[in-house]
Amino acid sequence: MNSDPSWDLYRTFHAVLREGSLSSAARALGLTQPSVARHIDALEDAVGTALFLRTPRGLSPTDAALELKPLAELLASTSAAFLRMAEGRAGEVRGTVRISASEVVGVEHLPSILTKLRERHSELAIELSLSNSLDDLLQRKADIAIRMVQPEQQALLAKRIGAIPLGFHAHRQYLDRRGVPKSMDALEHHDLIGFDRETPAIRAIAQRYPAVNRKAFALRVDSDVAQLAAIRAGFGIGVCQVPIAAADPDLVHVLPQSFGVDLETWVVMHEDLSSNARCRVVFDALAQELKFLVRR
Repeated sequence: MNSDPSWDLYRTFHAVLREGSLSSAARALGLTQPSVARHIDALEDAVGTALFLRTPRGLSPTDAALELKPLAELLASTSAAFLRMAEGRAGEVRGTVRISASEVVGVEHLPSILTKLRERHSELAIELSLSNSLDDLLQRKADIAIRMVQPEQQALLAKRIGAIPLGFHAHRQYLDRRGVPKSMDALEHHDLIGFDRETPAIRAIAQRYPAVNRKAFALRVDSDVAQLAAIRAGFGIGVCQVPIAAADPDLVHVLPQSFGVDLETWVVMHEDLSSNARCRVVFDALAQELKFLVRR
């Protein structure tokens, strides 16, 4: 490395990687395109290697850029966490808290919980990252996460919520049209909704319930929200959280004695945030409301 690059160059590098072009990165950063180009040139000069290939179709990251990408993402998430922590004054519930949650939890459970939080704390702002991937709290990509697996990192403060039950469900209109299956074997005569790509958790379910396999699915989609929408639309039989279906009178629990999976749920945050007033308030509220959901 020829010199110690300015922090701005790392920020620009991350933006170009994320946006895929100089012009898009410039808009995201509020800079001009020539400024972004100069930043990339300066960073390439500093590290002594090309980071992007200029092609007629735009920029293409080199192998060196892809190797540096995780570090650039870590810098970006740390910078964002720094700004969140700097908001407000010590002991006050004000400023921003970033929450990571799965799509279904974020869409079906969190809106009412966050509404109550906002009513009680009018100066609290929430950033909600919805993804079925696990945002790494140790890298500060989020302040608090709702996870369906037990966290293993020792630097995390975790509270077990309990097990949310999953089961087969279908719309009444679908069952009126196709009939109610009386056994797991009867599912082969029905339209099943399931995942496109297998994960270790899905493979474990398939081993336990052989009827639940990719070839049997009439609709394959990796989004839990899309699966739930298809169930509600009457496409067929799919798996969803029992508490969600129980709140909808048109959804029927199918084969409850034959199929069931418990989804262990945890609220997690970095232990360094346990003394931060706004993070603690959000953490405790999520734990309390989600526990009530599981018990109900």
